[in-house]
Amino acid sequence: MMPREKLAKYGAATLTDLELLLLVIGSGNKQVSARAIATQILKLLKEKGGEVTYRDLAGVKGMGVAKTSEMIALFELGRRYLIPADKPVITSTDDAVEQLKDLRSKRQECFAVLTLDGANRLISNEIVFQGTLDRSIIHPREIFARAIEDRAASIIVAHNHPSGNPRPSEKDIAVTKRIQEAGELLGIKVLEHIIVTQNEQWSI
Repeated sequence: MMPREKLAKYGAATLTDLELLLLVIGSGNKQVSARAIATQILKLLKEKGGEVTYRDLAGVKGMGVAKTSEMIALFELGRRYLIPADKPVITSTDDAVEQLKDLRSKRQECFAVLTLDGANRLISNEIVFQGTLDRSIIHPREIFARAIEDRAASIIVAHNHPSGNPRPSEKDIAVTKRIQEAGELLGIKVLEHIIVTQNEQWSI
């Protein structure tokens, strides 16, 4: 599915950074494709973040004065009005675990879902189930309901082991497989399933 169609059907949050850049760039030219331009700009953004300058973008092959100015203006508007300060980017298991502190101290087993946008920014963090984990009880409907509502591009699921042993059981593995299969059908990627205890964690 092309980025424009994906945007119209599922919303901007489901697009990857590269797809968003492709929409802004539009088309390339005889010397370089739009994807090549977008790839170079994405590399710049990952290296310099919000410090990318007009000169940086103008130095990308295929970027003219008009497109460079337009993109810098969009970046500035985003900084001023659109970037939420309370939405961390989840790029590792440690980042996800940081959002799961409340699970560590729970005396009852709880199942949580982190929903993420196309840039891996946290949209929501919600406990969707409490009780003994079992594939017959944990239903994908409950897990993906919030993800669909949030128009999430991906999710991270997690639960705690009050026993203190972070190793996954056979039921944990079976539940993970079922969730991943459901995610594939819905077009929502399941990045990982994390088990946390008071002092440890384990990523399935």
